Amino acid sequence: MKVQLSAEQIQQNWKEFIGHIEEHISEPRKTQLIEFYNKHQEELILMPASHKRAYHNAIPGGYVDHVNRVITGALKLHSVWQSMGAYTDTYTIEELVFSALNHDLGKMGDGEQYAHLPSQDKWRKENLGEIYQFNTKIAYMTVPDRSLFLLQTEGISITYNEWIAIRTHDGLYDQGNEAYLKSFMPETKPRSPLTYIIHQADMMAARVEFEREYLDELNKGETPKKKENNFSIEKNKAITKAKAVKQISNSSSSSLTDAMTNFFD
Repeated sequence: MKVQLSAEQIQQNWKEFIGHIEEHISEPRKTQLIEFYNKHQEELILMPASHKRAYHNAIPGGYVDHVNRVITGALKLHSVWQSMGAYTDTYTIEELVFSALNHDLGKMGDGEQYAHLPSQDKWRKENLGEIYQFNTKIAYMTVPDRSLFLLQTEGISITYNEWIAIRTHDGLYDQGNEAYLKSFMPETKPRSPLTYIIHQADMMAARVEFEREYLDELNKGETPKKKENNFSIEKNKAITKAKAVKQISNSSSSSLTDAMTNFFD
């Protein structure tokens, strides 16, 4: 396995994730978000950021790892845009962190069912790098729309800036964003650089995660799909499970221990 997060790293990433809420989000949304995310901890803490190795972070714990990277990147990009003279007073740091924190929330599913399930198709895993498969029992929604929908169902308020930033975080890679981003009239362009900062932070994080997974072998002229797949738990299943559960058992999260145990079974 090229990239794999240890149980200890997964636990630490979760603490960092919740820490961003505690540090940057004000009440009442702080409490609402912490309660929501703790309620879905077992679902989110082991969730991948994507289903396919060729995308990014298709690993247990990949989602939280990715979101933390987007938040960190967005905060750094805020400073860059500010130093270049952008109107960064058109949004708040809370709006920036809230948008980065929740931009991919829709990947979790509908709140009742997981969106990504470990693939049972050995051929697709080994040849296509599809480590996870989509749960087709869940009604279709785009990730940004489901992110906004889930926040709405929890009664968590969203500002205009946050709504636009989450909705358009995929930039012009998503054709549906053209109405917001591909405009030639000043009055219809985004009124804040937040939209671009969140997109850039997300794109940068996904690229970094792709590079650590693939770049070495690509630059060496290797063919990635012929390598051992990125989710080769079967080969060392007993050792991996025992190590992960032991590490997490030493923490205060019994639910995480149970989740990791079930995941490897």
